Amino acid sequence: MGLRVKLGLVIAGMSVFVAAVLGLLVHTRTAAVTLDAARRALDAELTTTLLRHQEGQDTPLGTGPPPAPLAEAVGRGTRATYLADGTVLWAATVAGGEVLWLRRSYAPENAQLARLDWILLRSGAAAAVLASGVGFAVAGGLSRRIRTVARTAARITEGDLSARVGARGRDEVAAVGAALDQMADTLRARLEAERRVTADIAHELRTPVTGLVAAAGLLPPGRPAELVRDSAATLRRLIEDVLEVARLDSSAETPVREERPAGVLARRAVAASGVVGVEVVVAGDAEVETDPRRVERILANLVTNAARHGAPPILVTVEGAVVTVRDHGPGFPEEMLATLREYGPQRFGVGSAARGVGVGLGLTIAAGQARALDADLTFGNASDGGAVVRLDLGHGKR
Repeated sequence: MGLRVKLGLVIAGMSVFVAAVLGLLVHTRTAAVTLDAARRALDAELTTTLLRHQEGQDTPLGTGPPPAPLAEAVGRGTRATYLADGTVLWAATVAGGEVLWLRRSYAPENAQLARLDWILLRSGAAAAVLASGVGFAVAGGLSRRIRTVARTAARITEGDLSARVGARGRDEVAAVGAALDQMADTLRARLEAERRVTADIAHELRTPVTGLVAAAGLLPPGRPAELVRDSAATLRRLIEDVLEVARLDSSAETPVREERPAGVLARRAVAASGVVGVEVVVAGDAEVETDPRRVERILANLVTNAARHGAPPILVTVEGAVVTVRDHGPGFPEEMLATLREYGPQRFGVGSAARGVGVGLGLTIAAGQARALDADLTFGNASDGGAVVRLDLGHGKR
């Protein structure tokens, strides 16, 4: 049951309760006033009739025992009135040693009270319906505003830092919305600052690392020179990866769209990765409209990651617009696989050291490029062992 229904039902229930209480109070007070007026009128009529009776005129005065409560009151030497069974009103007194009384039907007053009750019932029902409608409308507006805040929070959680509530007013919901907008502004500013710092550091390191790579190439042949060259090349690739992550975070580049066969893209990506022994199987080729450079970078990173953290043979399978990269290593650890499926690759995150599975920036870049292409990148393990990563280039068109 949603907040709108709950608030509406509470307001409707309170409206019915208030209408019932007010109706009961009005009925009770009116009944008391009506009975008091009727008693006074009948008592006055008894006094007048008694005077006429004493003058010898014919009167409707009755003799004999009245109802017991009235007879008891009159026996104390007082003039009294009494409503018997809510239908007959009596007035009695003692004159000449005998009890004289008048009585009349109380039906007119009962009918008047019945009409009043009917009016109170209709007006109370109308007021309850009106209050319920207003309550549902107010609750609906409040519920919509809360849902807007929740949707905005969900978009921010998913990475859309441009999402804003734009709350208006001065109530608590507006305050929460304003706080959420302020949080998004602050978070966006901090992330932008971090991206700029990362990009600036990578740019500053580019020149000395390029010089280091060139200098390593001038070293005399030998194992030390080979180690220096490999380390310098690794550092250079890492800096290029950091720059690419910074570009992806800032969405600095807009993907181009070209028609290319998926099988051709897969073969070029495998060649660009530099990994030897990778088998490419085209089970069914298809033309895909995408950014070739980004697709090749995704697949190259997946193949490199499979070679680094998995085990041969590495198989790249093309089935229409779906490209699957699989190795035959230990696969993703279960805790890492759960993180990959829920949050995507985390920068420099590593898995179980015992299983030798890491993430680094390769999968981060692949996931970022896939998001830029509106492609679907999923991670899993094969039933007979090995990591399986599936790139669906047709996902964004469905």
